[in-house]
Amino acid sequence: MNTLLVLIINSVASLLNLLVLVYVILSYFMDPYHPVRRFVDRLVEPMLSPIRRVVPLIGMFDFSPFIFLILVQFIQRVLIQILR
Repeated sequence: MNTLLVLIINSVASLLNLLVLVYVILSYFMDPYHPVRRFVDRLVEPMLSPIRRVVPLIGMFDFSPFIFLILVQFIQRVLIQILR
């Protein structure tokens, strides 16, 4: 049972990481009104907006995706350690 939970946690973490990386890449190369980008934005923005409230932009740089990736990895490791 624990192995299944670990697999689910790892899968969700990988999916979140992939979504955020796609979000960042699309933000550089794709028009903000393109349907694919709007779809990804709708998925990722609700996860990044709480971080943006705490960590403001530094110049023109938005570090919220980077912080989100670190938080996902941290939570993933904590949950797996609790299960083992």
